[in-house]
Amino acid sequence: MSSTKRSPWLTLTALLVYFFLYAPIVVLVLFSFNASRTNVVFEGVVNQGPCGPFYWYCQLFRNRDVMEATRNTLVIALTSTFFATIIGTMAALALQRFDFFGKNAAETSLYFPIVTPEIVMGIGILVLFSAAFGWINAALALPPNQRLTMGLGTVIISHIAFSIPFVTLVVRARLHGFDNRLEEAAMDLGANELMTFRKVTLPLIAPGVLAGAMLAFTLSLDDFIITFFTTGPGATTLPIYVYGLLRRVVTPEVNALSTIWILVVLVVVGISQWFQNRE
Repeated sequence: MSSTKRSPWLTLTALLVYFFLYAPIVVLVLFSFNASRTNVVFEGVVNQGPCGPFYWYCQLFRNRDVMEATRNTLVIALTSTFFATIIGTMAALALQRFDFFGKNAAETSLYFPIVTPEIVMGIGILVLFSAAFGWINAALALPPNQRLTMGLGTVIISHIAFSIPFVTLVVRARLHGFDNRLEEAAMDLGANELMTFRKVTLPLIAPGVLAGAMLAFTLSLDDFIITFFTTGPGATTLPIYVYGLLRRVVTPEVNALSTIWILVVLVVVGISQWFQNRE
């Protein structure tokens, strides 16, 4: 049997690509242990107080603003992912199985939020909410303390709307190879439509649904532009909080926060891969 010799240039190119991708992450983690408060030059490993080299991590968990921003980020991401996954899966099933008036237009409209610049979408959503809230507040003559304003709810609604096309396209890609005869066989054996969906359809498309949910969750976690235009008092997320820190001195506390965030994402991705391997 003839063996193909691997080109050393191909190996070098792969190493350079991986270095370019992961070197910033390594530097970020390393600077979370920096003894300097300016976070510009590495002055050695910090060793202060009972936390020792984890000093900035201890400072991070004592920061109430960070904890509140983390809570808001997770609430927004989990809530928007839950509803976007349900709506996106239903839309994918409808587009794949049924022919109806305006189907082509509905399919084409899925790509608009994906290809449209986020800043344009953010401004559009801001104008929409401002006009709608202004009309509702005036029509109902709500007092100042009860008027509709930007906040956690508007961010969640915006993230749901932004994530639905991604979930729909991912789930629909999974449905392209779906064998409808399996559902027909289940119904012939006495299963109703709900049982067929729960026992046959959903397990078969579960990897696509899970992939769409993970994509929506990731997009929501690190979204800045749309959140920036739709947020309000009490709805600060981690990207918004970090952006606010850039106006002042950025301490290694931000690196500690980013390191923990990377670990959380790795754990979530690992769990997702485990579920997909089981499937």
